[in-house]
Amino acid sequence: MTAGPAGPAVTGPGRPGRAYRSLSYWHDSLPPDDLLVPRPTLPGDVDVDVAVVGAGFTGLWTAYYLLAADPTLRVVVLEREVAGFGASGRNGGWCSALFPASWEAIARASSRPEAVRLQRTMHATVDEVGRVAAAEGIDVHWAKGGTVSLARTALQLERAEAAVERARSWGFGEADLRLLDSRAARDLADGTHVRGGTYTPHCATVHPARLVRGLARAVERRGGVVHEATPVLRLDRGRAVTPYGTARAEHVVRATEGYTPRLPGHRRTVVPVYSLMVTTEPLPESAWARIGLGGRPTFTDLRHMVVYGQRTADGRVAFGGRGAPYHLGSRVRPAFDHDDGVFAWLRATLADLLPEVRTARFTHAWGGPLGIARDWWASVGLDRRSGTAWAGGYVGDGVGTSNLAGRTLADLLLGRDTDLVTLPWVGHGSRPWEPEPLRWLGVNAGLRAMGWADPEERATGRESLVARTFARLIHG
Repeated sequence: MTAGPAGPAVTGPGRPGRAYRSLSYWHDSLPPDDLLVPRPTLPGDVDVDVAVVGAGFTGLWTAYYLLAADPTLRVVVLEREVAGFGASGRNGGWCSALFPASWEAIARASSRPEAVRLQRTMHATVDEVGRVAAAEGIDVHWAKGGTVSLARTALQLERAEAAVERARSWGFGEADLRLLDSRAARDLADGTHVRGGTYTPHCATVHPARLVRGLARAVERRGGVVHEATPVLRLDRGRAVTPYGTARAEHVVRATEGYTPRLPGHRRTVVPVYSLMVTTEPLPESAWARIGLGGRPTFTDLRHMVVYGQRTADGRVAFGGRGAPYHLGSRVRPAFDHDDGVFAWLRATLADLLPEVRTARFTHAWGGPLGIARDWWASVGLDRRSGTAWAGGYVGDGVGTSNLAGRTLADLLLGRDTDLVTLPWVGHGSRPWEPEPLRWLGVNAGLRAMGWADPEERATGRESLVARTFARLIHG
């Protein structure tokens, strides 16, 4: 494995496998027989039933469930780089039941029972990911240990109590979310200054690159064709146009998440916001005996600035968070994957949370873009007039949500009348983001607000007015 920060950036389609291994710890720790050499490009014009643009989780889950339902379908997946190049291969490895829009917002757009139904479906989705991984023989280092969210200040403990009270008011019981006192929280993750927290069982730890790479092979075993190093230049009605030919299809699926603004006509569909990660070297068992995380639950704390971590199968801490700026014009560039200031903040934040890592060597550092819709709603849908389908806007919670998206898209494309196609995120339309420079000003103001909120609370001892105002703007 590579020591030090992840290596040289990958700058264009069709790079050597060793360059792709430098993308993240997850890529670097793939089995040696996964050479990460791009599959052949699209050989020319083709006629298929479904053309999927993007070989990440959304695109591959969609192809997988389509072919599982009808093996005679002609399905082609087109990928600019290699399967798992983007967020699907670089994320924190939380297969969670988190959905970015609030229950209140979903209920206003549909009904209270429908908001609960969507959340219950997300709970079940976690197990569906594990089921398919096992059935297809994909070793994703699966551990359904749930999520522990630590409260490390009095205000954070109040937020934990409020979260549990809110869950009860929506009909979710102890089996879905429970309040932890200090001892119970520290039994799960013995961080500093822990006063309590919450625990949900609805999350599993995964090795995301193993999952997405395994899905690509599963799609191929079922008869799908994956073309890599094949950038899609534009989407027309029933056509995905590449430099090497055009895939003509009854249905075209846009599954490009944080890279969506690269497509003509989609500059304002989502904004790509960067999330960055670091990993430690494997820690000794003596350190883990003090830290905990037995059963490998994912972990966070209840600060405003998002942080997330897991204990990897080989005994490392993989830890990430937001904090990198949004780049003018929704630009996505390899150079943005690395931000020394954010990496330093992540290392310091983790050392403050888990002192056992203070003497550990950090071996990898990387980042990548995720997609955020203007109203913080993930969505999935099909425009039957044009035959174009889409899913995305996961706000960093896509490992599980993309599986639900793939199953839902398969049902929509096959014309099935199922419970999935009537969930309240189906067909949801988020309005476009503002034109520049308003987009740059607004998004970065929001990111800075979350950065200010935690110091504000430490200084005042009161709930952050900045965070409360920003939450209202996002969730209503």
